[in-house]
Amino acid sequence: MFQHDRLNNEITFLQKIKNLDYILIISVALLSIISLFVMYSTDGGEILFHTKNHFVKLSVFFPLMFLVAFFNIKFWHNFSYIIFLLVILLLIWVSFFGIKSSGSQRWMDLYLFVLQPSELMKVAIIMCLAKYYHRLKIENVNSFTSIMIALSIISIPIIFVISQPDLGTSILIASSGLIILWLGGVKVKYFIYSFVTFLISLPFIISFLKPYQKLRILTFLDPDRDPLGAGYQIIQSKIAIGSGGFEGKGFLKGTQSYLDFLPEKHTDFIFTLFSEEFGFIGSIGLLILYSIIIFRIIRIGSISRSNFARLFCFGYAFAIFIYIVVNLSMVLGLLPIVGSPLPIMSYGGSSMLSTMIGFGIVLSAKINHKQMIA
Repeated sequence: MFQHDRLNNEITFLQKIKNLDYILIISVALLSIISLFVMYSTDGGEILFHTKNHFVKLSVFFPLMFLVAFFNIKFWHNFSYIIFLLVILLLIWVSFFGIKSSGSQRWMDLYLFVLQPSELMKVAIIMCLAKYYHRLKIENVNSFTSIMIALSIISIPIIFVISQPDLGTSILIASSGLIILWLGGVKVKYFIYSFVTFLISLPFIISFLKPYQKLRILTFLDPDRDPLGAGYQIIQSKIAIGSGGFEGKGFLKGTQSYLDFLPEKHTDFIFTLFSEEFGFIGSIGLLILYSIIIFRIIRIGSISRSNFARLFCFGYAFAIFIYIVVNLSMVLGLLPIVGSPLPIMSYGGSSMLSTMIGFGIVLSAKINHKQMIA
């Protein structure tokens, strides 16, 4: 019997190729190609720094997705805690020896490229909690000890990320972690208690924010209070999106972008440039593409026999959804500017690396969707 199960779990390379989710792969590939054209646009219609670097990173990280996928999902289950601890060590290292830029200390120089460990934590936290709830007995899910352990797993990296400081990424990590708690079976009442506690302690939390973080909140509430200073970016973003209209101004014809009215258009505000050039139709098309990706991830989770694979896929689908919602809400002025990249589209190697690793683990779950993990 055990010999039979072992043989069933062994998948040939051709079977792995066959079991891949090609709709997900094609959707990610299309998104990558679109991101290259948009990056080309940010460089003024020339192949300059951002376009070249984005192409190089895609050329490395897109194949990396397949490399990750071809490792058995059991491998990622077994090493989830170790990967989480390694990323924690990277966060600690960055806290003491990281590169400082614009008042933040978030990056480490790996010579070939600069790594932001907090981006890797977005995937590592989902892996760690997915394994934790995979191995936790159902009757212990809502025990005080189990919930405290799960909250500690979430809190430890957040402490390091906030200290960098990087409030936006810490919120995204917390959101990803909390959804795994909910998927793992933690009762809704505990989330309500936590939310009430958060509201009560909000004045205390705000007192610890950096001056520029407080300014972002005030600017969000009233961008016109400083239209040429703190409110400039969000005002220009709204103008650019609105000027795109229904059909857009056309590829390489965005005036707000090309006349440099819009700062940081290649990173967190990449959607603004895209929306100005391709309008409402293009924006809806992009959102449909993201929706297909999220739907495919959820579908892979739903057919996976392993609880670890299900939890990871559902958690990662929610994480991608949150990243998109936060980014779009930010550029539309519905949320304060918190520094949240748009997956694949935004310029940034660490974000792309983290996203492709996540997609790779999802594809690994698809390849091995019939496999049980003890």
